[in-house]
Amino acid sequence: MTKRLRSLVTTTAAVATALATTALPAQRPDAPSAVKRYFDLTRAEFSGQRAFDQVAFMDQYFRWPGNEGFNASIHRVEQTLKAAGYVDEKTAPRGATLTYRIEHRPRKEPAWDPVDASVTIASESEPLLKFATNRNMLAIGSYSTPDTVLRTVGGGLMPTYEVWGALVDVGKGTPADYDKANVAGKIVLADGNVGRVFAEAVQKRGALGVLTYSLPAYTKPDVHRNSIQFGSIPFDSAKRSWGILLSKNAESRLRAALAKGSTVVRVMTKTKMYPSDELTLVAEVRGSAAPNERFVLSAHVQEPGANDNASGVGDLSEMARVLATLVKSKAVVPKRTITMIFGLEIAQTRNFLADDANRARGVHWGLSLDMTGEDTKKTGGTFLIEKMPDPSAVWTRGDEKHSEWGGEPLPKDRIVPHYFNDFLLARTLDQAAKTGWVVKTNPFEGGSDHTPFLTAKKPGVLFWHFTDEFYHTDGDRIDKVSKDELTNVGLAALVSALTVTSADGPTARALVAEVERAAIARLDTELKLSQAAIVAGGSRATEEDILKTWTDYYAASIRTMSDIEVGGSSRETLAAIDAAANRVKQAGEKRLASLPR
Repeated sequence: MTKRLRSLVTTTAAVATALATTALPAQRPDAPSAVKRYFDLTRAEFSGQRAFDQVAFMDQYFRWPGNEGFNASIHRVEQTLKAAGYVDEKTAPRGATLTYRIEHRPRKEPAWDPVDASVTIASESEPLLKFATNRNMLAIGSYSTPDTVLRTVGGGLMPTYEVWGALVDVGKGTPADYDKANVAGKIVLADGNVGRVFAEAVQKRGALGVLTYSLPAYTKPDVHRNSIQFGSIPFDSAKRSWGILLSKNAESRLRAALAKGSTVVRVMTKTKMYPSDELTLVAEVRGSAAPNERFVLSAHVQEPGANDNASGVGDLSEMARVLATLVKSKAVVPKRTITMIFGLEIAQTRNFLADDANRARGVHWGLSLDMTGEDTKKTGGTFLIEKMPDPSAVWTRGDEKHSEWGGEPLPKDRIVPHYFNDFLLARTLDQAAKTGWVVKTNPFEGGSDHTPFLTAKKPGVLFWHFTDEFYHTDGDRIDKVSKDELTNVGLAALVSALTVTSADGPTARALVAEVERAAIARLDTELKLSQAAIVAGGSRATEEDILKTWTDYYAASIRTMSDIEVGGSSRETLAAIDAAANRVKQAGEKRLASLPR
């Protein structure tokens, strides 16, 4: 996942506590009948093991756009699709139901593969860090250390693949730190972002290379002392230099060595760079009645972790297989098209929307699958739905909390009234009722494949997990992935897509009633919070604004539900939407009137 670093999310679904103490029903009693049917069909077919196998395959590789691991991952999904019955668009008959294509886009930057690396204090025989145990140590964009350097070994000159250099500690790397340290021709040790340190030390001041330490507290570096988060430096064919990211242990040992006196380090890096295309795999189940209307699912391939984001790819590839099985047996016949995209995060969904204006007009929903398979007992995280901007992104209070990536309050004009948040939450709670899965939400923060949908004025939501103490580290490996979690997320996402791509009138009206119930429940929650705030001395005007905004948000969200019924809403559905929106408005006015004066 490519986001700014962010805070712990715990908007807990009320069902979670009850599930821990009560028998689990087969279905939530108020789930629409179509939803229950789709869960029955997909649960019988979905394989957490198959999804896990895709994750395990991808976990072999450090995946970056255009490189060997990225492309191998794309082609393994392609093989899954072909075995399931999807046909390459180039050879598929006109109007085929199950198709796929692989799009090629030339890259400005070369593909990059790490091969080997080590860092050794010159006075010691064993490496401080080595690639075999820390594959995230090499900054993306690093060049190989030169293979033509000669040094004296046993009385003779021998070629070495290492760079030897005096180590200079610039601390946090402020301009003052650099000004009092002569870094030209030396190896720089610094705290902070490796790309920023590289730009200042190597590109501006002539250092040989950089060693940097920067691990956020949620990764628990004092516990996982050998853990390293990956990072990147600018591709610089003139400098042809490198960056190394450090673990807590490595950083401590280097600074301890410097405390004893001048220190020389040996650095070896081996990487491959080569021209390559950026691949995007797009699979589709063509709708039988409204093929130009789409539910789009995406899972990005790049990043070297198992959970981030091989797990999302594993889930989506298994969803694609299950869809093909159900479509071929005619157990389901989606009336709208279901599109599944695998490629480069954010770019893949942005390109899909930008490449074809007519196609983009038909996109009704976008759902991103990112870090979906976490074993929460090992990672410390939980499943989350990152919502489209709703009033909780403006006033984050009560059980609502931002993730450790950190969200910022949005202005009210950024709110996007839509039913998609509550619709998806309901489908995850349907699955939770069956398995005891813990489901939570967080206010909008942005930064993954859902954001291009919102930019294009389309509904876009993210399924993910956080907090994760192994996020972006070389500890994010296959042993942190849960087959059960893959199954829970995959089923909830798949049933969501099936439900709205084939919704008839009764299903649409059942969903309207569902969102109305969610609206009333939220208004009750906000009323209690507002009452407590006023009693504590808060502004009544502020609390009125909050309650009125939630009321207007839900009334407007319900009115967006006219797009659910395939072929256009019937008079009965339109009447149900209008009545539900009016009841929510009345409920909001009643609660506003009950605020303390």
